[in-house]
Amino acid sequence: MPLIGKLVVCGVGLIGGSFALALRRAQAVGRVVGIGRRREPLERARALGVIDEIADDWASALDGADLVLLAAPVGQMDAIMTAMAPHLKPGTIVTDAGSTKRDVVDAVHRHFGAVLPDVVPAHPIAGAEKSGVEAAFAELYIGRKVVLTPLPESRRESVEKVRAAWEACGAVVVGMTPQEHDRVFAAVSHLPHLLAFGLVDDLAGRSNAPLLFSHAASGFRDFTRIAGSHPEMWRDICVANRVALLEELDAYLAELARLRMMLVKGDGDGLEAVFERARRARNAWAEGLPVRTAE
Repeated sequence: MPLIGKLVVCGVGLIGGSFALALRRAQAVGRVVGIGRRREPLERARALGVIDEIADDWASALDGADLVLLAAPVGQMDAIMTAMAPHLKPGTIVTDAGSTKRDVVDAVHRHFGAVLPDVVPAHPIAGAEKSGVEAAFAELYIGRKVVLTPLPESRRESVEKVRAAWEACGAVVVGMTPQEHDRVFAAVSHLPHLLAFGLVDDLAGRSNAPLLFSHAASGFRDFTRIAGSHPEMWRDICVANRVALLEELDAYLAELARLRMMLVKGDGDGLEAVFERARRARNAWAEGLPVRTAE
C-alpha cells in the first residue's frame, strides 16, 4: 500500500509536477489528480503521465483525497483556499509549496479553521529558471532542502506524513517558524531575484541594449540566470514578503553606498578586503563548509 493513496496537486507546473513524478518514482502514491485555473496545462500534464486525471471542481478533487499539495503562486492561495474550504474534510492533509509562509499561514487560519490539525505549510527549496509541467522531473528534489513550518495546531501524524512524502522525493526536511522562514529567504532568495530582474530590466531599457547584451558573457549569465524565472510567481513572492524584503534591500543599498564611496575615493585596499571576505564566504558555502561571521 503506497504512502499516499490519492494525491491532489493544485498547480501542476515545475514544483507540483516534480512532486508527483518523484512520488511515482518512489512508488509512494497510488493516484494523482490535478486541478488548476486552466484546462490546457492539466491536459498536457495528463498526456505526460504526471497526473492520472483532471478534477473540474474541488468537491470531486477532495473526495477521498489523502494529501493535497497547493503548488500555485502564493498570490492565488487565498482564492484557492476559499474554493477548497467547503469541501475539505478532517483527515485530508493539506500542505503547500509557497515561497512565503506568513501570508499562507494567515490564509490558512482564515479559511481552514475546522481542519487546522491537518494543515502543514511547507516550502521546497528547489526550482529552475524554466516553469510549466514540461520542465518537471522526478529528480528535482534529491538532496534539496524542504522547510516545514507547522502550525501550533498541526497534528504530529500530519506533520510526519508530509515529512515522509518529501523524504520519499529525496529531499532533506528541516523545520522553521513562518517568521524565521520569511526573514531567511528574503535575504538569500527573494533579494537575489529582485536584483537579477532589476539589472536585466535596466540594461534592456537602455538605447544601447543590443550592444550590451551582445557582449555579455558567463558572469552576466550566472548573475542573471534567475531573471528567467516565472514573473507572476515572483511578483506574488515579493509583494507577500515585502516587509522582510524591504529590510534586506535597505541593508544591501547601504552596502552599495559603502562600495560606491570606496570607488569615489579610489580605495583599492577597501574594495579588495570586501572582495576577499566575500570570496571566502562564497567558497565556504559552495564547499559545504561553515561560513564564518565577518569580523
